[in-house]
Amino acid sequence: MRYGVKVILIERSSAQLAKGVAFGTRRPEHLLNVRASNMSAFPDDAGHFLRWMHFSDADEANRFVPRLSYGTYLRELLVQALAKAGKDARIVDGEACAIERVDSHARVKLANGSILPCRAAVLALGNFPPLPHPVLEGLPSHLYQADPWDRTALEGLAELEEVMVGSGLTAADVVLSLEASGFRGRVTVLSRRGLKPLPHAERGPVVTPIPDPELRGTALVRDVRRRAAEVGWRSAVDALRPHTQNIWRRHSAEGQATFLRHLRPYWDVHRHRLSPTVAARLTELEEKGRLRYLAGKLCDAQAIDQRVRISYRPRGADRQEAVIVDRVFNCAGPDGNLHRLATPLLRHLLDAGRIRSDAHGLGVDVDHLSRVRDRKGNPQDDLLAVGPITKGEAWEIVAVPDIRRQVWNLARFLADEHWVGGEGL
Repeated sequence: MRYGVKVILIERSSAQLAKGVAFGTRRPEHLLNVRASNMSAFPDDAGHFLRWMHFSDADEANRFVPRLSYGTYLRELLVQALAKAGKDARIVDGEACAIERVDSHARVKLANGSILPCRAAVLALGNFPPLPHPVLEGLPSHLYQADPWDRTALEGLAELEEVMVGSGLTAADVVLSLEASGFRGRVTVLSRRGLKPLPHAERGPVVTPIPDPELRGTALVRDVRRRAAEVGWRSAVDALRPHTQNIWRRHSAEGQATFLRHLRPYWDVHRHRLSPTVAARLTELEEKGRLRYLAGKLCDAQAIDQRVRISYRPRGADRQEAVIVDRVFNCAGPDGNLHRLATPLLRHLLDAGRIRSDAHGLGVDVDHLSRVRDRKGNPQDDLLAVGPITKGEAWEIVAVPDIRRQVWNLARFLADEHWVGGEGL
């Protein structure tokens, strides 16, 4: 690697190396939610992934390919980078459990007792585990799947009745996996508003670039609705993509909280879409009566004779209704509350005052350079973070197009002249 920077990657699961949960799936029915044309790992080489896939025409570039293919792509890139770097980059199998500051440097402790000195450590932890639901936590494990990504989650299912709590992209993945595993029962998807992810168009919408919007709050929402009526909602939302992070940062913490409380579910279903193939399959299951979406608040869950009685209050109603199911899946999405997470490293950093939650409890508090803020709010040059755990600073930082830019900028920062000769993680 250039500038004399040395890199050590600590990975506790070699099977997930370079893939993470999203791209480590082994199931071909799990497709990317972004077209192949926008999935290059490199901000300065938009066609890299297309060339790797040997896609050469517009129809292929428009495809939503299996996520397992993209995981292979990322892993191959990492292997190539390691080979090119030689002694300047290596992988250490293990789990980091502490990061301590010694003079002007950092020291990473692993669970096996070994210590790795470094100039700076980067938290690249991916998504946190699913958000726990207090109503469901008391159910026995054979009736409640707290982690829908657990490889045993789909065992023992046939002609049963299932319920998903949460209706986003994770629920769509689980429904598809149930189908591919031979499940022929019915699935009920319960969420507060009963929303479901909307599909991408068959062809990418024509997006007219717009200036960075100066409007805020409700005025901005009205402007987006006006443009959606003129050019279509997909084009209106996609035109915001280059500006979303700046829009988020210009709003106060109070304004951001208002968005999260009232608009986040609607933004999610319009912004984070399904591939047309997946959307068509879900619609087919709905039409056959094997998939239904309910809007309501989950009130109670009781195990009764090896089944679960789910009580919920329909949206806009005062009464409660119930549904009897055979298994419950938590599809509420990743948890962002650092104090609920059992990861030894995060517990250590919290106790030491090296990290704190962002203002909205979405993850780790960082500044615009990805430097982690300590308990007092001071950014630290020797502790940085990237990816979904920095959502509080950037908001839109869960998709590859956003993460690749963030990682690119961080790599340039770490390779700057004041890091020459340093060793980072």
